[in-house]
Amino acid sequence: MSGAEFLNIALPKGRLGEKVYAVFEKAGYPCPGVMDNSRKLVFENPDAGVRYFWVKPSDVAIYVERGAADLGAAGRDILLEYAPDVYELADLGLGVCRMAVAAPESFRDEPERTLRVATKFPNIARSYYADRGRDIDIIKLNGSIELAPVLGLSDVIMDIVETGTTLRENHLAVIDTVLPISARLVANKSSYRFKNREIRRLAAAVSDAITVAKAAATEAKA
Repeated sequence: MSGAEFLNIALPKGRLGEKVYAVFEKAGYPCPGVMDNSRKLVFENPDAGVRYFWVKPSDVAIYVERGAADLGAAGRDILLEYAPDVYELADLGLGVCRMAVAAPESFRDEPERTLRVATKFPNIARSYYADRGRDIDIIKLNGSIELAPVLGLSDVIMDIVETGTTLRENHLAVIDTVLPISARLVANKSSYRFKNREIRRLAAAVSDAITVAKAAATEAKA
C-alpha cells in the first residue's frame, strides 16, 4: 500500500500518546506493535489503512502542518502557542490539565512595576497579559520553571498544572487559571481535502469511542 493510501497519524510520545492510541484502537484503527517496548518509530496496518509514528509532543503540529502526517494529537497549549495552520477536528478529552499563573505564597502584585513572568509559552503569556493591559517582562525557559521565582529570577510563572504537587513542594500557589487544556485531533488542510472521506470516517469513529468511554466512566462512578 502506498503512502497516499494510508492515513498517516502522528502520536505524541509518552503517556498521552499511549492513551490517544488506545482511543484510535477502540475506534477500529489498531496497529500491531505500536505499544511494544522498542525503538521502532513507524508502524503500519494496511488492513486498517493507517500508519502511526511517534514524535515529540511539541512536534506533532509541525508534522501535521507540513503534511508529513495527515492527522495528529496535539495539546491545546501547543496549538495556541505556535498557531499551526491545521484544522482542529475534535477534543479528545485526554491530557486534561490547565495553564495557570503561579507565584510564591507571599507574592503581592504591584501594578506600577513591570511583572517578570517565567514561562515555556511566551506567546500565550503575551496575549494573556495584553488583554489585561499588564506590562510584563517575559523570561523564556525550557525547564524547571518553578525554580525561577524561588531564586528571584521571576515574580511569577505561567505553566501547565496537573495536580499542583510540584508547586506546593516549592511553596508556590496558583493565583489565576489562564485556560483549560486537553489533547485535540488535528488534520493537515490539504489531506482533509484529498482524503476527506477517510479522515471524516476516522474522526467520527474516534468521537464515538470517546463518547462510549465517557459514558462507561460515568456509569462506573454512579
